[in-house]
Amino acid sequence: ERDLFGEIAADAREDGLAVIARMDSNRADERFYVEHPDWFTVDADGRPYRAGDLYISCINSPYYEEFLPAVFREVIERYEVDGFADNSWSGLLRDRICHCPHCRRAFRDVAQAALPTTHDWDDPVYRQWIRWNYARRLDIWDRNNAIAKEHGGEHCLWIGMNSGDLTHQSRNFRDYKGIAERTELVFLDSQYRHAGMGFQRNGEMGNLIHGILGWDKLIPESMAMYGAGQPSFRLASKSEPDARFWALDGFLGGIQPWWHHIGAYHEDRRQYRTAAPIFAWHAEHEDALVDRTPGATVGVVWSQENVDFYGRSRPGELYALPWVGMTDALIRARIPYLPVHADHVARDAERFGLKALVLPNVGSLSASQLDQIRAFVEGGGGLLATGETSLYDEDGIRRDDFGLADVLGVHATGSHHGSDRDDRASWDEWGQHTYLRLSPECRRWVDGPQTGSEPDLDLPRHEVLAHFEETDTLPFGGRLEVVRVAEGTQAPMTLVPPFPIYPPETSWMRHPASDVPALVLHEQPESGRVAYLAADIDRCFGRSRLPDHAVLLGNLVRWTTGDSIPLMVDGPGFLHCQLYRQEELLILHIVNLTGHEVGHAPVDQLFPMGPIAVTLDVPDGIGQSVNVTRLVSGKESSANVVNGKVEFEIERIGDHEVIAIAAGDGDQG
Repeated sequence: ERDLFGEIAADAREDGLAVIARMDSNRADERFYVEHPDWFTVDADGRPYRAGDLYISCINSPYYEEFLPAVFREVIERYEVDGFADNSWSGLLRDRICHCPHCRRAFRDVAQAALPTTHDWDDPVYRQWIRWNYARRLDIWDRNNAIAKEHGGEHCLWIGMNSGDLTHQSRNFRDYKGIAERTELVFLDSQYRHAGMGFQRNGEMGNLIHGILGWDKLIPESMAMYGAGQPSFRLASKSEPDARFWALDGFLGGIQPWWHHIGAYHEDRRQYRTAAPIFAWHAEHEDALVDRTPGATVGVVWSQENVDFYGRSRPGELYALPWVGMTDALIRARIPYLPVHADHVARDAERFGLKALVLPNVGSLSASQLDQIRAFVEGGGGLLATGETSLYDEDGIRRDDFGLADVLGVHATGSHHGSDRDDRASWDEWGQHTYLRLSPECRRWVDGPQTGSEPDLDLPRHEVLAHFEETDTLPFGGRLEVVRVAEGTQAPMTLVPPFPIYPPETSWMRHPASDVPALVLHEQPESGRVAYLAADIDRCFGRSRLPDHAVLLGNLVRWTTGDSIPLMVDGPGFLHCQLYRQEELLILHIVNLTGHEVGHAPVDQLFPMGPIAVTLDVPDGIGQSVNVTRLVSGKESSANVVNGKVEFEIERIGDHEVIAIAAGDGDQG
C-alpha cells in the first residue's frame, strides 16, 4: 500500500516547509459506527445523527477522549509533523442536541439537571447547556494541544480550524475570544465570498480576529482556487478576479494567503494560474503586511455572547444585518474602523486612541461591559448606539430600562413601531411603508411645488443631517424603539407612520408628523458626544442598501468623533480603506471593490477608479518631510504636509493599492 501522506510530508521537508497534518476528525463511516455505536451522537429517541452517509461522533465520548489522542500520537510518531489542522473538530452543531449516555451523565454532573429537549432560550437549563458546550470545546482545544506538545515538542501545535463568520462560530460552539487567548495563530477556514455578501467581510474578519488574538500574530486563510459558492464545483476553477479580490481584502485585514485546491489533479487547469501572482506580491511586500497596529479611531463593538444570547434563533436579523449595515456604511464613508470586543473596550480605547464607539444593536451587555462603555464616554469618547443596545443582560434577559439609559439620554417604554423581520413587503402590505421627518423642515426654501403650509423657518439643521438639504423626509421601513427622552437632548428626526403604497391614488401621508423620536442626540459637559438611533437604520441598510441610510450613519459617526477621523479619501468608487502604524511608518491599504459591494454572481471584471485624493494625519515621528511609496504600482507620490496633514493623489487604482508613508530624508535623525 502507498503512504501518500508520508510521501508528501517527505517532499515538503526536502523543500524546507513545515508540515501540518490536516484532519477532518469528527465523522466516521458505518464500519466504525457498528464497532462503537456509543461513541456517536443520538437524538432523544436514540436515533443516530448523520451527515450524509457518515455518523457524527460525540465530543463527550471515548472517541474524543481515547481514539483521537491515539491518532494524534501515531501521526506525530510516524511523520514528525509540526502541527495539526482539523476541519470539523467541534462536533455536532447547535441545532441538534445529543442525548447519548456520555452527554446525559456529563451535563447532569455540571448542571444537576437533565439535558434540554427543546431549543428554548428562556429556559435557564438550555442557556446552561449552551455555555456547557462552549466550555467543552475549549477543553478539547486545551487537551489536543497538550497531547501535541507532549509527543511532538513545545512547538507542535494543534490549531483546529475556525470560521470567518461569527454566526457560524456560534453554531459550532467555538468561542472565538476563548480560542484566541489559547492559540499562537488561527487557521481561518473562510474560503470565499458567500452569496449576498461583499469581499470587505474578509478584511473585517481579519481585523476582528487580530483584536482578540494579537496584532503580532498570523491568520493564514484557506482561500479557494476551485469553484466555491452556491452551487459549488469542487473540480472547476474559480473566477480569477473573484479569488483575487477575496485574497486582497484579506491582506487589508492582516490575513495571510493559503491556497486551496480539492485534490492534486485537475482537468480544469486555469485554477493553477490564480495563486502565483497573489503569493508573489505578498512575499515581496510581507514586511508591510504583518506586525502592524491599527490606526483607526472608531471602534465597532461586538461579542459572541450578543450573537448567542440576544440573537438567539435570529442572529441574522438581530446581529448580522445591523453589523453589516453599520460597517458597510463606514466603508462607504471611507472611515477606518476597528472591531472591538465588548470585554476589551477600556483596553483598546487606551491602546489605540479610540475617539468613538459604535454599538450596532448590541442588545446583550454585561454590567462590566456597560461600565467600560460608560467610562469611555465620561472620559470624552463619542458613542453611537442603535436599536435595543444594552436593553438585555448577558443571558439575554430583558432589563427594565436600557443599561446605558443615563449615557444615551433615553428610557425604554417597552413598545416599538414596525418590525425587525427581514420580510420583503409587497405593495399590498404597507406596514413598513414609513418615513423619517427631518427637523427643522426646509422645503419652503427648495425649488418645487408649494402649498403655503410649509414651515416658514429658515433655521440651520444639525450637522448629522448634512447632504439632505433638499429633503424633509427620508425613507425608513424598519423597526423603531419608542423611547422617552431625557432633558437636554435633541431629536432632529421623528417617525412618519405607515400609509398605503398601492393604488397610487391612496399613497399619501395620513399623519405627516409625529412626536416619536427616531434619533436622539445627547451632549454633556466634559463627556463625549452621544447619538442614539431608535430607528434601526443600520439593519435597514444591511437589508435594503438605500444610499440615504449609509450617508446618515456616516454623518453620525463623524459627529460622535468630533470630526477626528485621521483619514480623508476623496474620489469615485467603493473603496475599502484601512490605516495601520508600523513603528514610524504609516500604511494605508485600499481595496477597490467598486461594483462588488455585495453580490451573488462570481466577479469576472475590474473597474479601475481615480483620481483619488488622500489626506492623512501626520503621526508622531514622521515630521514635515515625507516619502510616499505605492507598493502595488511601484510609484512614488509627491506629497505636501499642511497643518499636520499629509496630502497626496493617486491617479488610478486597479484592484488595490498599499501606500507606505515614512519620514523624508530631511526628517530622519
